[in-house]
Amino acid sequence: MYAARMTAIVSTGRGARNSAASETNSQQGLKRQLMKQTARKNVKPSVNGPASKEDFLELFRQMHLIRKFEEACGEQYGKGNIRGFLHLYIGEEAIAVGSIAALNPGDYIATHYRDHGHALARGLDTNRVMAELFGRATGTSKGKGGSMHLFDAARGFMGGHAIVGGQLPLAAGLALACQYLENGRIAVVYFGDGAVNQGVFHETMNLAAVWELPLIFFLENNLYGMGSAVERTRAGGMDIYPIAASYGIEAVVIDGMDVLAVREATAEAAKKVRSGSGPKFIEAKTYRFGGHSMADPAKYRDHAELEYWMAKDPLLTFPKMLVDREIATSSEIENVREAVAEAVATAVKFASDSPQPATSELFTDVYA
Repeated sequence: MYAARMTAIVSTGRGARNSAASETNSQQGLKRQLMKQTARKNVKPSVNGPASKEDFLELFRQMHLIRKFEEACGEQYGKGNIRGFLHLYIGEEAIAVGSIAALNPGDYIATHYRDHGHALARGLDTNRVMAELFGRATGTSKGKGGSMHLFDAARGFMGGHAIVGGQLPLAAGLALACQYLENGRIAVVYFGDGAVNQGVFHETMNLAAVWELPLIFFLENNLYGMGSAVERTRAGGMDIYPIAASYGIEAVVIDGMDVLAVREATAEAAKKVRSGSGPKFIEAKTYRFGGHSMADPAKYRDHAELEYWMAKDPLLTFPKMLVDREIATSSEIENVREAVAEAVATAVKFASDSPQPATSELFTDVYA
C-alpha cells in the first residue's frame, strides 16, 4: 500500500518535471506557490510547551544574528576582505536555529558549505567565525579553512564541507562512534537538495538503516541546486522525503520557514533516534533569498516567486507572532536587534584587527 503511494508520488514528480521544461518562469513560480500551499506537513507548529519568553527571544536573537552576520559578510566580500567562494544562508535561518535548539550540547553536527548559520546557531564565537572568513590567524580554523570549513570540535561542530554530499559518510562515522561508545549522543547531518543525486547519499542512507545508527538526515530543500530547479534535475520531483521509505527510514516534511515547526520536528526525531530506533529523515522546505553564491545573480528565478517566499521570511513573521501573542514586546524585539548589530560590528572589527597566519603555518595541521 505504501509502495503504491510512493509510485504515485514519483510518477507525479516526473510529470511535473517534464511539463516544467516548457513552462515560463512565471508559470513555474505559480506552480511552486501551489505546491508549497498544498504540501503535506506532518508536524504542526505550536508555541505551547516548556518555553519561556527568554527562550523565544533567544530563537529570534539567533536568527537575527545569522541574518545580520551574513549581510555583513556580503558587504565585506564586496570590499575584498573575504575571498574565494561565499554562500550566504539568508532566508534559511529558521532551520539551523530551530533544529540545533532541539539538540544536546554533546551531539555532533556535520553540514555543507553554506555553514555560517549552523555554526552561529551552535554557539561558535561570532568574532572567530568572522575572522575565519577573513582568513585570519584568530579564526576557528586558524584562517586556513575560510567560509566553507568552519569547525569547533569542542562543540561537536564537525564542519563545513565543500564537497557536495561529502559530509554524509562522515556523519555516519560520528553516529557509529556514538553507538559504539553508548554515550547517548546522536549526529545530525545537513545537506541540500542537490546532494540527494550523489551516490554517497544513498550509500549513507542504506548503511545508517542497516546499522540502525543514531543519525538524523536533515534535508534543507531550498528548491534549487545552484541554478537548476529541483524538479528539473530529480526524477522524483520536488518532494524528496518519500525516498527514505526505500531504506525503511521514517521521514517527515515540514515548513522550514517556521522555526517552531523545525524545533518540534527535530526534537521528536532526536527523541526517537536517541532511544535506539535508528535513523530519521527530515525534509524542510525553505528558500534562499540570494543566489547560490555571491557570484550568482539568480536571474533564473522570477520576481513573483521571490516575493512569495520573502513574505514568509522568519525574521518578519516570528517577531510579529511574538508581539501579536504578547509573548514579547516591540521594545524587547528592538533591544535584541540593537545587541545583534553591536555584536556583528564587533566581529568585523575583531577580524579586521586580527593578524594574518604566520608563514610557518603552511607546515602545520598537514596530515597527508
